[in-house]
Amino acid sequence: MTSDDRGSSSISTDEGPRSSHSRDESARGRTSRPRRKQLPLWQETILLLGVALVLAVVIKTFFVQAFYIPSESMEPGLILNDRILIQKVSYWGDDQPERGDVVVFKDPGGWLSPVDAAGPVNPVAKAMAKIGLYPTGGHLVKRVIGVAGDTIECCDDQGRLVVNGQPLEESAYVKRGGATCNGPMPTGCDEDWKVGPIPEGHIFVMGDNRSHSADSSQHMCPPDVTECVPGDEFVPVDLVVGKVFVLLWPADRFRWNDRPATFEDVPAPSS
Repeated sequence: MTSDDRGSSSISTDEGPRSSHSRDESARGRTSRPRRKQLPLWQETILLLGVALVLAVVIKTFFVQAFYIPSESMEPGLILNDRILIQKVSYWGDDQPERGDVVVFKDPGGWLSPVDAAGPVNPVAKAMAKIGLYPTGGHLVKRVIGVAGDTIECCDDQGRLVVNGQPLEESAYVKRGGATCNGPMPTGCDEDWKVGPIPEGHIFVMGDNRSHSADSSQHMCPPDVTECVPGDEFVPVDLVVGKVFVLLWPADRFRWNDRPATFEDVPAPSS
């Protein structure tokens, strides 16, 4: 054996153990890493429920909320106990309700009976209502007929409402209920009426079932009545919760809610 062979053999023998030692340490390093502890099923369930509740509250506060139709005042489009969704994005910032919008608003005071204003009585329903998963009480659903500055008259020779001089063609969604006009007061259509200009920050609303709706026209001061408070017919914009954008239930009547085209023809109020 030559000296070259011995040198070669010596190097080969030393490298073997070093390589094996290195692999053993690497393997031990991998196996010694602590595993991430998984939460028990009951803790994961509570965590997921908590996240869901937080999301529900956020969605209700800023985006979408569920309501139901409490009366026949919005027939034929929305009937008693229909479930609807309102969206709040349209009225963020300086944006306000527009003519033709169907809106949900808080009772301005005295528009609802004590029963309708009370809301759900079941404890579970009350809890669900607080997070937007169940309709709340104390609210009304009506259509915006006029906004700040508008003047509304009832009616032209065809029984149509007139806003800023423009007649509204509402036959597609209004139910007169035996009345001869689209704007009957408690006394019917025997007397014409006029209201406006609507004050800044307020709207004038009506139900689509014009003969059976306790709306702005029902809260106007009739002629020769001294105990009525002028201005009670207007709804403050601050009380508007949101705009109805979908009829959710019953499923066979599901539909999106759009603003009628007739309101596009209404001119801006004259100064």
